[in-house]
Amino acid sequence: MATEILLEVANLSKSFGSFKVLHNVSFCLRRGERLALIGPSGSGKSTCLRAINYLEPPTEGDILLEGRIIGRRRNGRRMTDREMAPQRADMGMVFQHFHLWPHLSVRDNVALQPRKVRGLRDADARSLALSLLTKVHLAHKAEEAPQTLSGGQQQRVAIARALAQQPKVLLFDEPTSALDPELVGEVLAVIKELAAEGRAMVLVTHEIAFAREVADRIIFMDAGRIVEEGDAKTVLDHPCSPRLKQFLASLNLGGRS
Repeated sequence: MATEILLEVANLSKSFGSFKVLHNVSFCLRRGERLALIGPSGSGKSTCLRAINYLEPPTEGDILLEGRIIGRRRNGRRMTDREMAPQRADMGMVFQHFHLWPHLSVRDNVALQPRKVRGLRDADARSLALSLLTKVHLAHKAEEAPQTLSGGQQQRVAIARALAQQPKVLLFDEPTSALDPELVGEVLAVIKELAAEGRAMVLVTHEIAFAREVADRIIFMDAGRIVEEGDAKTVLDHPCSPRLKQFLASLNLGGRS
C-alpha cells in the first residue's frame, strides 16, 4: 500500500444550533486504504462522512483531498454547490437510500454524472455506464426503470453511479441499512470486490464482521468524538477503551483475550 496521504480530516467540528455533533475529529486516509467508521447510533459517524464532501458543511476544521482544501476558496469563502461539483466528483458518495432518478433508465442514471461533471460525450458516458453496470453484475438491467429493481440491485446501481464519477475516494454511508436482510450480502460482495481492487474508501457501517474483513483501519466514534482507532483486527479483537468493549459486547462481539 502506498503511504501517500489522499484525504485529511483536520479538527472537524459540526454543530446544529447549540448542539455539537462532532468535536475536533481528525484522521487521514492513505491511497488505497480502506477505513471503517463504526459506533452506536448518534455517534456522529454519518455526519462526519457527509461533512467530508460538504453535504453537511463543517462548523470548524478543514477537509483536504490531495493536499487541497475542499469546499472553501483561498480567501476562506465557502464555495457554491456549482463550484464544488468537481471536488464532489472526486469523492463518490453512496447513501443509505439510493436516490436514483425514477424517470431515467438504470444506464442513464449512471451516465448522468459523467456527462454533467466530467464532460463526457453522451455515447462515451453510456458506454462507461454499461461497463460499470457489468462490474456490479447488472448489465442485464441497463434499460430498465430503477423502481423495478430490488433494493439490493438499486444500491448496486448507486455504487456504479458513484464509480462513474471516476472518484479518488469512495464514501459509503451505511450502504446496507435500508435493505432487507436477504439483500445485504449482494451489496457487501460488490464493496468487497472494489476493496480488493485497491480503491480508497471510507465506510460507515454497522456490519462489524464485514468491517473487520474489509477495512485496513477502524475508527470507533462515540458522542461525536474518536474514542479508539487502529488496525481493524486489533481494534475489534483487542479493544482498549471501556466504551468500545461495551459497544462490542452489546453486539456479542466482545473481543478476544
